[in-house]
Formats: sequence, structure tokens, C-alpha cells
Amino acid sequence: MNQTRVAAVQAEPKWLNKAAGVDHVIELIETAADAGAELIAFPETMLPGFPWWMWLNSVEWGDEFRARYQANSLTIDGRELAAISSVVKARKVCVSLGFAERSRDSVYLAQALISASGDLAVARKARPTGLEQTVFASGAASAPALVRDTGFARVGVLGGADHNRADARAGMRSAGEQVHVASWSGFTICHGDIDTSTDIVCATSVRYAIDHRVFVIAPVAVVPVRGWEVMDANQPDRRLLRGGGGVARIIGPSGQELAQPLPEGEEGIIYADLNLNLTRVVRRTAAPLITPDDRGSTADIEWA
Repeated sequence: MNQTRVAAVQAEPKWLNKAAGVDHVIELIETAADAGAELIAFPETMLPGFPWWMWLNSVEWGDEFRARYQANSLTIDGRELAAISSVVKARKVCVSLGFAERSRDSVYLAQALISASGDLAVARKARPTGLEQTVFASGAASAPALVRDTGFARVGVLGGADHNRADARAGMRSAGEQVHVASWSGFTICHGDIDTSTDIVCATSVRYAIDHRVFVIAPVAVVPVRGWEVMDANQPDRRLLRGGGGVARIIGPSGQELAQPLPEGEEGIIYADLNLNLTRVVRRTAAPLITPDDRGSTADIEWA
């Protein structure tokens, strides 16, 4: 039986502190590797945290944090990713890491996939959401899907709202992924009141697993309000900020949960042992998929 242990991280970022954040990520990698995980998945923008201030519509706060956010974002060739990659190589694991990438004067929502040999592949989010565009630049829409052979499976990564893009989903599907990392940033704005609630996000991850017939690892950040109270800032009204929002999941290709979830506000790591042969069985027995592309037409997708 082809079994692989995977890990989904549910943790609070070290807000706007990339040095502390890197140490935290390395500590979590070591913990998961000690538990036998071969693939360890981190939330979107684990480094240096998601810029929740953009929801608060405060010019004063936005100006203050934009500079700090850029200063604490990572460069692809910087020492922070090099340090993480070195640990990944030493522990012979594969790591998916969401981070804010700085390139010249722009910042991108980025996902890194680091192989057990320490090789680094990075993809930028092509279409940040409306509010995300106040902080993040757009990546290249024509960039190939972030799907790589890891030795135990073909692993793919998407972040956040990219799961709602038909072209992004089709690109992942055609690349033949077997294990998908659905990287989410956590949920604290109007938590429980709007359709971007945790239930909708969990449903999106489950639907992706069923539609693509893959295992889904869904790491999610914990976003307590205290994370904003300690940052020495001129704080606006925080009535929209509500803590918690961590809903990390590991899901099978038929939509079943494979790990016991943690409480929303609790930090930790969940694990599951995947039988990768199940993806092949499900794909052989399920109906063929027909996927709409962005032009409204349909195209048959053949599995690799």
C-alpha cells in the first residue's frame, strides 16, 4: 500500500516579523517531520501574515503598515527562504509555504513548493481579489501551474480565491496533481456574518477534492484579534475583526475528512496517512469531467 503521511498547519503568523516568522516555520517543520510527515503544508501568507488592515478602510493604518509589510516580505533569493530550504533538505521532507514575495517595489501573493532536495519552485497569484490589489501586484496569468513531482506524488498548490478561477483549476487538473494544497489565510473579518465564512471555505476544499479526485491538504492560519493589538500601531475601530478562523482540513478524493480538525482558535498540526492509490481508483470509476474554461466553452480533461 502506497502510504504517505501529510501535515496541515493551523497556526498564527508572527505578524510583520519575518525573522521570528522564519524561526516559527522551521520549528513547525521540525515538529511535523519528527511526527513522520513527508509533506508539510502552511497557510497563505504565513510569512509575514495576511494584511487584514486593508479591510478596515483606514488611510492612516494603511500607510503605516504598507511600508512595514513590504519590509517584512521575502525575496526569492533571500536568506529567509534559503534557511527554510536548508532545513527542508536536511529533514528530507517536502514543504508548501505561502508567503508575501517582494520584488523591487511590488509585493506578490506567492506560494513556494520546496522539494526534499531543497529545490524551490514559486508561483505568484495571478489575480488578487479587489481588496488584495491594494497591497499585492498581479502575477502572470500565463504562468504554469505549480505542480511538481515529489517522489511520492505529484503535488500542486493554489492559494485562497484562486480556487474560484476556472482557468486555474483546469491548469492544475491538466498537470496531473494527485495531492493538492489549498492554502488559506484564515478568517477574521465579519467572521460568521458573510459568505467568506469558514463553512464556505471548507466546502470549497471538499468540492475541489471531489471534482479533481485528489487528496486536499488545507492549511489555514489562526487570526486572533490580539495579533493586531500588540503591533504598536495607531489602531482604528476593530469592530470587524473577530478572532479564530482556523479550519485546517485534510480531505480524501471522495470528500471525506481524514483528520480530526482542531478547534478554530487552537494552534497545532493535523496529520493523515494517505493511500495514494485511491486517486487512481476514484478516477477510473468516476464519470469523466468536463470543465468550463474562462471563455464559457467546455473541454474534456484527460488524466495523466
